[in-house]
Order: sequence, then C-alpha cells, then structure tokens
Amino acid sequence: LRRTLFLDRTERSKDNNMKFKKIAALLGAFTIASSLLIAGCGQEGNSQKAWRVGTDATYAPFGFKDKDSGKLAGFDIDIINAIANEEGIEADIQNLNFDALLPALQSNTIDIAISDMTISEERAKSVDFSKPYYIAGNGLVVNIDNTNINSFKDLEGKRIGVSIGSTGAEIASKIPNADVHQFNIIVDAFLELQNKGVDVVINDTPVNEYYVNGKGKGIAKVTGEDYDAAPLGIAVKKGNTELLNKINDGLAKIKANGKYAEIYKKWFGKEPPAEVLK
Repeated sequence: LRRTLFLDRTERSKDNNMKFKKIAALLGAFTIASSLLIAGCGQEGNSQKAWRVGTDATYAPFGFKDKDSGKLAGFDIDIINAIANEEGIEADIQNLNFDALLPALQSNTIDIAISDMTISEERAKSVDFSKPYYIAGNGLVVNIDNTNINSFKDLEGKRIGVSIGSTGAEIASKIPNADVHQFNIIVDAFLELQNKGVDVVINDTPVNEYYVNGKGKGIAKVTGEDYDAAPLGIAVKKGNTELLNKINDGLAKIKANGKYAEIYKKWFGKEPPAEVLK
C-alpha cells in the first residue's frame, strides 16, 4: 500500500512538473512576443520627426542670432523652415562653425547643412547639394579710410582675412604672396580688420553689404567688383538621395508658390533674379 501511495505521489509530482514547465514556456513565449511588440512600437515611435539642420549663425543676413529673441534668424533659416513645412516636417536648427558643417554631415551629427555655402567641385566630393537657392559673388571689405585696395588685383602681398573652409579662403590661397589669416567665424575677421590686423576681408557680398550697413557702418566699406558669382546650395550627406529629393521638392514648391520671393524680399529688399527661380 505504501509503495502504491508513493508511486501515485510520484506520478502526480511528475504531472505537476510538466504543467509548470508548460506554463513557464507559455510565459516565456508571451514575454518574448511582448518585447518584440514593444521594440517594434519603439522603432516606429522613433521615426524622424525633424530634420537636424546645421548652420553658422555668424553670416547675417543668411544666419545670425537675433539679439532680442536670442533665436536664430536670417534668409537661410527662413528658407529651410519653409522647405521643411512644405515637406510636412520640422527643422531643428543648430549653430555650428562653418568648418564643422561638412564633418557633421559625414558623421551623421546633422542631416542638412545650409549656411551661405557655395556649390563647388571640391565640396561635392564629400556631400551632395540641392539645386541652387541663391547666387552670390565674393567681394572685398576694407577699412573706410583705405585707398590702396580697389580690386582683387591689389591684393598681392596683402594681409587677408577669411573664414576657415569658405570660398573666400579658396580665393585668398591663390593670391601671390598673400598673408592669409583664417578665422573660425567671419565676425572675427571683420573685427581683425577693424583692429588693423588685416588689410582686407574676402567674403560673400551679401554678408559684406549687411556688415558695412550695420555693425560696420562708418568703420568699413565694400570695394571693387565681385569675384565670379556662384550658386549656393543646401548640403546633405553623400548618397542621401531620399532627403535630397525632399529638399529639392520643397524648394521647387516655395519658388512656385511665391514663398521664396517673399523671403528673398524680406532679407534683401528686392525681387529675386529670374535665374535663381529656375
């Protein structure tokens, strides 16, 4: 009898163990399924809601920090926000030094760079550019009492201020015997000009004009003819065709619906040229 009872208890124990194992297996499967479901929801929830945009906010009127609001403002800021709006997304704009913009694109720190950036063959080796959104030449800024520099032909042997990585820096590097001073931000180049540390600054003409009519009024002047005008573009990481297509699509829309012309007149006080509206 004892042996029978012992065997009965053993069988029930085995049966209970099997039930527990089945329950544990079901719980495990449920846990894994739940985890996958949560992970899937998380991935969908993490889909991009804003473009990470880099700009150098020292290139007024293209980009600068408004002294009253403390927010970024300017032509480039309004353009990228208008494009983003057409594409149903927001633009999260970050202030970076100009020479940090392309490395930031390549390292995926930002998605887009817009900062008065000339489309050049050298830059196009590492990034892709949108269709042109502005056409600008490079010009000269000198102190208001300077009478020796009247054109690019007068720059040989002169002390020239430029911002690092800019088209102005490329131009200056080709001038014979020039003493080129490179600065992280163009504002520092203008300050060095004011302090007589350089003889001239080479920079994009719209920025030069904004400076001499603003902070540099009565201190500096624009002189000479522009160096070859060139288109400005919005840059993305090399090969990011999907994002580039969206930018070009949004840009075409704001050119067609009048928003581009509205922004252009706001910052430059005149109608945009026909060539930039193409």
